[in-house]
Amino acid sequence: MSHAAGTPPPTRLPLPRVWAFATGSIPVYMLLLVLGTYITPFYAGTVGIKLGVLGATLSSLRLIDVGFDFALGWVMDRFETPFGRFKPWFVLSLPVFWLGIYMLLNPPPGAGLEHLVPWLLVCYLAYSLLGLSHAAWAANLATDYHERSRIFGWTQGIAVIGSVGLLAAPILTHGWVKPGDGDSMPRLALLLIAVATVTIPINAIFTPERVVRGVKGAGTSFKDLAAIFTTGSMSRLVLADLLLTLGANTTAPMYVFFFHTAKGFEISQVSYLLIPYVGAGILGAPTWAHIANRFGKHRAIQIACVAYAITQSVLMAIPAGLLAATAVGMFFVGFSASAFIPMMRSMVADVTDELRLTTGKERAGVLYSLVILVQKVGTSVTAIIVLPILEYVGFNPKPHAYNTPEAIFGLQMCYLFAPVIFVLIGGLVFFGYKLTPERHSEIAAALKAQQPASLASAEESFAGPGEAPLRPAE
Repeated sequence: MSHAAGTPPPTRLPLPRVWAFATGSIPVYMLLLVLGTYITPFYAGTVGIKLGVLGATLSSLRLIDVGFDFALGWVMDRFETPFGRFKPWFVLSLPVFWLGIYMLLNPPPGAGLEHLVPWLLVCYLAYSLLGLSHAAWAANLATDYHERSRIFGWTQGIAVIGSVGLLAAPILTHGWVKPGDGDSMPRLALLLIAVATVTIPINAIFTPERVVRGVKGAGTSFKDLAAIFTTGSMSRLVLADLLLTLGANTTAPMYVFFFHTAKGFEISQVSYLLIPYVGAGILGAPTWAHIANRFGKHRAIQIACVAYAITQSVLMAIPAGLLAATAVGMFFVGFSASAFIPMMRSMVADVTDELRLTTGKERAGVLYSLVILVQKVGTSVTAIIVLPILEYVGFNPKPHAYNTPEAIFGLQMCYLFAPVIFVLIGGLVFFGYKLTPERHSEIAAALKAQQPASLASAEESFAGPGEAPLRPAE
C-alpha cells in the first residue's frame, strides 16, 4: 500500500504483542454478552421483576451513567502516568469487575430492584473502565490507517474466542456452568472473575503503550469540545454507531425469549446457537479488515449492513426446530455483524488524528467515551421500547409459561424488523464520508511535518513492561 509523500512507513506491532493486547478484550465482550443477553431473562424470569419495570429500569440506569463516560475520557486524555495514559485505568477496572459481576449474579432470596440497581451500575462502571481504556489504547498502538484495521480486527477475533468459550461453558464445564439457567448464574460469575483475573494482567504486562511526544492533553474550553462535536467525520460516526448499536442490540433482550418460545429450542440449545453467531467473528473480523483495506472502512461497513439485512431476514424464514439450519443462519448473521465494532473503532482512531492535526491535542479518551456513551444510549433505548411492547402483546417471560399465538407473533416481528431497519439506515449515513484512506495519508503526512526537527526522527516511544515513556524535551 502506497503512502503520501512525507508519510512515515507504518509501524507494525509484532503479532505476539497484538495477541497479548487482544486478550484484554475477552472480559469486555464476556461482560457485554452477560449484560445484554442474560440479565433480562434472569431478573425477569428467575428473580421475578415485571418486564415493563425491568425495561424502564435498565434504560434509566444506562442513561444515568452516560455522563461518567465523557468525564472518564476527559480525565484519561488530561493526565499521564509513568505507565501510560490508558493502561492504569485498564488495570483499575479489575477489582471493580470482580465486585460488580459477583454481586449482580448472586442476588439474595427476595431480591428486587434494590439489589439490581446498585450492582448493575457497578458493572456498567467496570465496562466503561475496560471498554474505554482498551479502545483508546488500541488507537494509540497504531498510527497507520490499515494497521489500525489489523489491530482492531485481531482484537475482535480474540474477543470472540472468549465469548464462544462462555457460550460453550455447558460443554466445557460438563454442565457446571449453564448461561441462562437461573441456578447457574452464581457459577457464571466465578467463571468471568477467573477469566478477567488472567487476561487483564496479560494485556497490561506484555503490551506497550505508545506515548506521543509533544502532544498536549485535552482542553476543557467550549471551543475544544465544539471541535469534537462539529467535526463532520465524528458526527457521522456517532450517528452511524448509534443506529448500528440499535440494530444489533435490539435482538439481545429478546434473544432467549425468541429462540426458546418462538423457535422451540431448549435453553441449552439457545445458548449453543449463539456460538456460531459470535464465533463467526473469528473469520469475519479479519475478512472485513481485508475488505476495508481494499475499499475503505466506510464502504466495508456499508457492505456489511446490506449483508446483515439479508441474512437476518433469511434467519427468520427458517422453520422452527431446525437446529442445524438455524445455526448456519446465525453464523452468517454474526459474520455480517462482526464488521461493525472493529471498523467503527478503527475509524474513530482516524478521527483522533484528524482532530490532533486541527487542534494540536490528543483526544482519544474523549472520542472513545462518546462511542461507549452511544452504546449505552442505544442499548437503553432498545430495552425501553422492546420489553414494554412484549408486555403489551401479552408475552409471559416466566419459565415454562404459556404464550398465545398473538404474543409469539409480536415477539417475532420485533425480532425481525427493528434490527434490519436500524442497520440499513446506519449504512446510508456513510454516503459522502470524507475521511478516506487517501485523506488519512495526507493527515499523517501533515502531522509528521508539524513536529519539531528534534522529534522528527523519533515520533513516539513505547511504555512497555518496566519501561518509562520518553518525555518531550523541555
